[in-house]
Amino acid sequence: MEIYNFENDRRLKCEVRNYDLVVAGGGISGVCCAITAAREGLSVALIQDRPVLGGNASSEVRLWVLGATSHMGNNNRWAREGGVINELLVENTYRNKEGNPVLFDMVLMDKVLSEENISLFLNTIIHDVKKDISASIRSIIAFNASSETSYEFNAPLFVDCTGDGIVSYLAGVPFRMGAEDREEYNEAFVPDKEKYGELLGHSIFFYMKDTGKPVHYVAPAFALKDVEKKIPKIFKSEYFNTGHHGCKYWWLEYGGRIDTIHDTETIKYELWKIVYGIWDYVKNSGKFPEMENYTLEWVGLIPGKRESRRMKGLYTLTQQDIIEQRIQKDAVAFGGWAVDLHCADAVYSPMRGCDQYHSKGIYSIPYRCYLPESIDNLFIAGRLISVSHVAFASTRVMATCGHGAQAVGMAAALCRNRGILPKDLLEEKNIAILQEKLNIAGQSIPLLPINGDGNLALQAAISTSSFLNLSELSFDGEWLPLDFSSAQMLPVEAGKKYCFEVELDVEEKTTLVTELRCSSKPTNYTPDVIVEKMEIALEPGVQRVNLSFSKGVSGDQYGFLIFLKNSAVKIKTSRSRISGILSVFNKFNIAVNNYGRQEPPEGCGLESFEFWCPDRRPKGENLAMKISPSLEIGNVNELRNGSIRPIARPNAWIADMADSSPWIELNWEKPQNIKEIKLYFDTDYDHPMESVQMGHAENVMPFCVRDFKIECNGQTIVDCKNNYETIRTFILKEEVITDFLRIHMVNPSSVTPASVFYIYVC
Repeated sequence: MEIYNFENDRRLKCEVRNYDLVVAGGGISGVCCAITAAREGLSVALIQDRPVLGGNASSEVRLWVLGATSHMGNNNRWAREGGVINELLVENTYRNKEGNPVLFDMVLMDKVLSEENISLFLNTIIHDVKKDISASIRSIIAFNASSETSYEFNAPLFVDCTGDGIVSYLAGVPFRMGAEDREEYNEAFVPDKEKYGELLGHSIFFYMKDTGKPVHYVAPAFALKDVEKKIPKIFKSEYFNTGHHGCKYWWLEYGGRIDTIHDTETIKYELWKIVYGIWDYVKNSGKFPEMENYTLEWVGLIPGKRESRRMKGLYTLTQQDIIEQRIQKDAVAFGGWAVDLHCADAVYSPMRGCDQYHSKGIYSIPYRCYLPESIDNLFIAGRLISVSHVAFASTRVMATCGHGAQAVGMAAALCRNRGILPKDLLEEKNIAILQEKLNIAGQSIPLLPINGDGNLALQAAISTSSFLNLSELSFDGEWLPLDFSSAQMLPVEAGKKYCFEVELDVEEKTTLVTELRCSSKPTNYTPDVIVEKMEIALEPGVQRVNLSFSKGVSGDQYGFLIFLKNSAVKIKTSRSRISGILSVFNKFNIAVNNYGRQEPPEGCGLESFEFWCPDRRPKGENLAMKISPSLEIGNVNELRNGSIRPIARPNAWIADMADSSPWIELNWEKPQNIKEIKLYFDTDYDHPMESVQMGHAENVMPFCVRDFKIECNGQTIVDCKNNYETIRTFILKEEVITDFLRIHMVNPSSVTPASVFYIYVC
């Protein structure tokens, strides 16, 4: 054993590391940003102050990743964020459909460690920033207590994904904390500060477990007493239910009236006091005998933060941008979560835990929101981007944050590879390049399809074994009682007059009201326009009914064939599951303030409308019907339009239901040099894929093609089995010279035909 006795050499180890990009913060945003940049060839340092990745989504906090889909509780159809965040959620659903937060940790870790260009630094706390000049960061200084090592991270570009914005703060970027006055951005929904305070608070969750035998519990001395008196929501089943745990207790929130950065430890202790006090109430009040065998399995050790600093960028997103769904020329991401403001007194208030008001569809987020004022080589991403307090109430959720962060990762790669600054990408030609690269990677920027420059597939003659000409949704499902108004969404053509034949089981003589509706905005899915309404007199018994409409919708878009609530009627459903075809219901989802209809306060700038949302699988069958004229929705031209998810139509080539061996063939007039092939499949962008707790009916989405082969020159160059991913990229070991490619597919199931959104060949 060596003995060290160098009294004058007791300095901490210091390492200087040089990278193309330094990403500060290893939450969902940092992970998406780092992976995106690394895949574009940049050497990336990913710095995380915790022992695991994921931030609020990690096993330390256990909040589900969610975004524009909003638990399928709003009218944002096919709105799950694309790209890397989608890849993470699809992977987690495949490996971990039960929603185990520990396993989600490992999904994130596995993805990051698989990228050879990422150097990961866990337990590493940033505490200083060095600048060469006032407008440029030279390095980030951080310390790892576990290894007693200090780091100096040098790079030409930096990204702040730290949530609280520590890098931006130390670098001198202007910022806001709290709510603006109405005059600042002319926002009509600027909250009453007496009710809402200035900030959203923190939360700590808990998990419980049935041990199968009685469990005694002695509360710590600091646990909250008089829970019934101090926490009025205990008496509201919507909030307090002994069947709930984890994220269901989001309303255990505190800190909205104090400093959510510097008072974080104070907030944490208060939340622990609340959690252990509630468990004492559950176990020892005598009011919950069903909990005798339960133990408190886990309590969060750190609080999940909602709000702190918001950095001032080149553009500030506001309420109007969200509600009006304003078009942004430099759009790089989208959001769709509700404007979600919480009562400042939170857990101690008798008021609702939050007020959520949804827009009628998703909205764009411009690149300028990710560029801070005053620092030339810094990007901002995650919840600290440039938005007003009201807009922040929507943009703050993790899937939205991750979606924007991957745009930043791609932008950083373009800047590094071209030797330009982040602001230079705002030039028209440069922003177009950024948007195209993002969309090829799966971003799905609203109203901006892949333009296809450089895609050899678009230069080929494309033929297929068949395509779907939808004339019937098979009459082979169960009977659905019309206990709620129900609708079938179908992609219809402008001006066409349609006839539908449905099968009904009528209990007693009644009148059924049906409507053909559409959205006032063709790319939305809020059926706020009644095209035509009819009343059908029905006699008891099982019967087929023809519905012939004399009017058509004004544009090519989704129409809604609606059957209004009638408890005396059941309608036949279909087992057919087809890409871009969906049933929706005017039910409610209390978790996102959906009570069937949104009625915001008068004068707040928010809209009133009905919610029409799908049922989660295994429910959510389509409504059985014959359709005349048939819907030509899956032809070969869909492979050319550049959209990789349903929008105003399915946007996918779909095989005919009777085609048992579907294929797509590409033929070129002369041989092409091919080194890479991308296929874009349907992993059901309408499903939220919450990362933890919720659980999912299946680990592979029913529309996804599992098995396929790619052939050319008489050989199989790709043979894929058991696919579950959205985008499959095949970089060929050797470049292929060919004038012909054929993709052979196996239908996902007997009731679901193969479908492909897009093919990219280069």
